[in-house]
Amino acid sequence: MVVTAVAHNAVERLARFVLVTQDAARLCRFYEQAVGFRRLAAGRHSESDAGADSITLVLGREIVEVLQFDQPGRSYPDAASASDLCFQHFAIVVADMEPAYRRLCSLNGWRAISTDGPQRLPASSGGVAAFKFRDPDGHPLELLAFPDGKSPAPGPARPNGELFLGIDHSAIAVSDSARSIAFYEALGLRVAARALNSGHEQARLDGVGHPDVEVTALAPRQATPHVELLCYRSAAHHAKATLCDNDVAATRLIFEADRHALENRAGRQTLIDPDGHRLVLVAPSTISATSE
Repeated sequence: MVVTAVAHNAVERLARFVLVTQDAARLCRFYEQAVGFRRLAAGRHSESDAGADSITLVLGREIVEVLQFDQPGRSYPDAASASDLCFQHFAIVVADMEPAYRRLCSLNGWRAISTDGPQRLPASSGGVAAFKFRDPDGHPLELLAFPDGKSPAPGPARPNGELFLGIDHSAIAVSDSARSIAFYEALGLRVAARALNSGHEQARLDGVGHPDVEVTALAPRQATPHVELLCYRSAAHHAKATLCDNDVAATRLIFEADRHALENRAGRQTLIDPDGHRLVLVAPSTISATSE
C-alpha cells in the first residue's frame, strides 16, 4: 500500500534505483551495451500482491533493479518533456564525454532529449558537460562529465580505464521547490546546494525552450548518490500522474532508513512525494554492488 505519511529523519542513504519495463531482457542489454552496467542477480519480486521478474544491474558502487511485472502496465508517456512532473532521471558519470557519447550513438533504440549533442554548461551551472536521452522504454537518463579536478568527492568509484563510473544523482521535476524541500528534509535529507540554471546551453540540454530552472541538491546522511529537485519557473508542466506499480513511468528511489523508524511497518514503507514521485524506505540491506 502506498502512503503519504513521512517517517521523520529516517533516511540514511540512497541505496538503489528501480526501473519498470515491459521487456527486461531488452532493457538490460541496452544498459550493458550503452552505459557499462553489468548483471548482478536475477530473481522474483512481489509488490502490492503483484509478481515481477527482477534483474539487478550494477555500475561502480550503484545498483539499479529492473522489474518486469507479470501484468504489464502503461507505457512511458510519449509526449512527456523534461519539465513535466513525471520526469525523473539518474545521471551517469563518465570519465570522458566524447567516447561515451560515441558509444551511445553506435547503438539503436534510444532517443535524444538534448539537442545538438552534449552541452558544456557555464561555470555558474557547474561547468559540466552533459547529455540527456531516453532509454528504449522512455526512461530519461543523463551522461555527466565533470571538469578535471572538480568531480564531487567521494563520488562514484573510479577504477582505472573505466569510461562509465557510477551514478551521481537522481533528478526529479517538481512544481514547488519549497514544498518538496520540506518533504525531503522531513525524511532526513539536507539541502547541499542551490542554483538557478538558464540560457541557451540549458535549453539545448533539456530540450525545453527558454528554461529558468531552480536546481536544489538534497544529500542523505551517508555519501551516496543524491537527489536533485528541478523546478522549471518558465515552462508549463502537466499535473502529476497517478501511477500504478507496474507502469513504466513508476520509477522508485530506494532509501535505506533507520530500523527504528520502520520497526512497525514490516521493514518497508512506500511514500509518494508532493508531485507523485515514488520512494521506498527499507531497513539496511546486506546487498551491495560487489555481491556475487
